[in-house]
Amino acid sequence: MKSHLELKFKEIFNRTDGTSYFSPGRISLLGEYTDYTGGYVFACGLDFGTYGIIGKRNDKEVHVYSKKYSEEVYTFDIDSFFHDQNHAWTDYIKGVIAGFYQKSYILENGFDLYIFSNMPISTGLAASASLEVLIAMMINDLFDFRLDKTHLAHIAFYAEKAYVGTKNNIANHFSIIQSEKGYGILFNSISTTFDLIPFDLKDYQMLVINSNQESDDLTEAYKERFVECEVGLNILKPLYQINHLCDIQTRELNNVEKLVSPQVFKRIKYLVMEKERTLLASKYLKEGLVESFGHLFYDSYESVKNDFEFILEANDYLIQLSKKYGAIGAKTLCSGSKGVVVALVHEKLVKKFMTSIEEDYQKEVGSKPTFYKISAGEGTHKI
Repeated sequence: MKSHLELKFKEIFNRTDGTSYFSPGRISLLGEYTDYTGGYVFACGLDFGTYGIIGKRNDKEVHVYSKKYSEEVYTFDIDSFFHDQNHAWTDYIKGVIAGFYQKSYILENGFDLYIFSNMPISTGLAASASLEVLIAMMINDLFDFRLDKTHLAHIAFYAEKAYVGTKNNIANHFSIIQSEKGYGILFNSISTTFDLIPFDLKDYQMLVINSNQESDDLTEAYKERFVECEVGLNILKPLYQINHLCDIQTRELNNVEKLVSPQVFKRIKYLVMEKERTLLASKYLKEGLVESFGHLFYDSYESVKNDFEFILEANDYLIQLSKKYGAIGAKTLCSGSKGVVVALVHEKLVKKFMTSIEEDYQKEVGSKPTFYKISAGEGTHKI
């Protein structure tokens, strides 16, 4: 990949002095939606994601190109840049620069940048966070700002939340930059501290299954759940002296049910139980209990479906097929606008598992799902 980046950099910008980087996507295995409600997230970096090569310019211009997002090189000035609806993807880059400026780290020069991604977008694998963290690390090195990974994660998150305007939590950015090969990361969304958990799946393979079915309903559902969680917190905060919904204990759920609407109670129930599942996930992996870890996926899926009511028909069908063909665990990925499922399958069954699901899915839906074998990859780094 490094040779590809260097070749394209020379072809596009007529220079050979670029520095290459990789930033993984990330998958949230347990703890979805508990990030902004005070819980834990158990995630890992992926072995595919976003690549980039960068070189400093002598002027104030940024020249950036990515075949995935644009037909031509896009240019803007580091002293006066604005949102561009016709090239909205560049907001992620501009937002990172704005994040450095917000912390009083000023770029004195522009740069040439080529970006290549081999990950699907809008699938809950954090493509935008992967790009933002990549840009943050590249700029940090290029201008010798010497900020640590935690500071860079905050800058990348600033781009997502303050500049792009997406409701999100720093868990994505933190997981991407702090991940290590062969480890999952248990992230505390309140303290922004983390533990690295050995991610040894023994004889099992983790698969991501993209339904290739898109729904705007998922994006709207995300916004609705965010509001419902705020409603629940406003009611319970003065009664339980809590700052976050995930501060509620399981034993308190019976009383909580009497205090909020049935709909809001379902959301709270999911959050409290998902927090417990997330902590159990790290415990099971530490103890080598891979099958117990996988079974948590099915529990999480049922809770997302029944309590969080985050449902996409294609996901539901893929979960059913995963059970039918031998997965010890499968769950939906709640973020993104496309239906995506993660499944844990014995290595001996993987080939038949994918073939069987593809055949059944195509007969029922009329299109093929896409499969990705995944393992816990290294966080954002120079290559």
